[in-house]
Amino acid sequence: MAPENDSFVNEFILMGLTDKPDIQIPLFFLFLAMYMVTVLGNLGLIALIGLTSHLHTPMYFFLFNLSFIDLWYSSVFTPKMLMNFMSKRNVISYRGCMAQLYFFSFFIIAECYTLTSMAYDRYVAICSPLLYNTVMSPKVCCSLMLGSYLMAFAGALAHTGCMLRVTFCDANTINHYFCDIFPLLELSCSSTYVIELEVYIVVGINIIVPSTTIFISYGFILSNILQLRSTEGRSKAFSTCSSHIIAVSLFFGSGAFMYLKPSSAVSMDEGKISSVFYTIVVPMMNPLIYSLRNKDVKVALRKCLSKRKF
Repeated sequence: MAPENDSFVNEFILMGLTDKPDIQIPLFFLFLAMYMVTVLGNLGLIALIGLTSHLHTPMYFFLFNLSFIDLWYSSVFTPKMLMNFMSKRNVISYRGCMAQLYFFSFFIIAECYTLTSMAYDRYVAICSPLLYNTVMSPKVCCSLMLGSYLMAFAGALAHTGCMLRVTFCDANTINHYFCDIFPLLELSCSSTYVIELEVYIVVGINIIVPSTTIFISYGFILSNILQLRSTEGRSKAFSTCSSHIIAVSLFFGSGAFMYLKPSSAVSMDEGKISSVFYTIVVPMMNPLIYSLRNKDVKVALRKCLSKRKF
């Protein structure tokens, strides 16, 4: 029975990250370790923020949501990727592929706007500290996260809805480790002009608007930091901002490289390498960058561990 979009393909074969058999096992253990760090780091951060009352602030509210998104985001494709390292033929059904595309799109867009909300929170905290509690009220924070999830829902629906209209004939081998847009379009036997246009518009909005907002926010933050008289204060603030900017640059830069260039200009090998950064590396790094270097989180962790001893 053919899928609902009149496609002749009922299932796809995922080629994976590489077809070299001698490095499959080492890569399996490498990415398994990275996935375990991602899951444990984000789950631990979610639990710590939820159980520690003094971390119930706007900053950690956004961090809680970022960890929640990263946890599910990495779980959309990493288990399937790990299976591919250990099996000769990694098959995913047509409906499973479309579901993977939807949830991948949802969580990556949600992460874009959550990072934007976090940058805005830091901007208000550093540049307008006296108005912080008023500007970043619980209602405003919830509205920002609701807006993030709504933008994610709309973007994911647009991507998946357009992909459901694409016809797949005989070719069903995806040159990737998950169901991404451009690798799927390579298999199409119908016109892809409309969906490529949709991708550039939706991805353009969801990369350019958040990244511009983030870097403008950090521009004001750095300008404010430079006015601090304390050398130690400036050094600490620069250290924090630089690590945040590195994480944001890695996430948005690798995403822009993959999605904002013409599909013909991006080889799938380059695309797979680029996608490793924003699908696997960034979700693993976020708990380290945004929390483990944070004094409040370290104090909360020590308190939780000391309570367990008793």
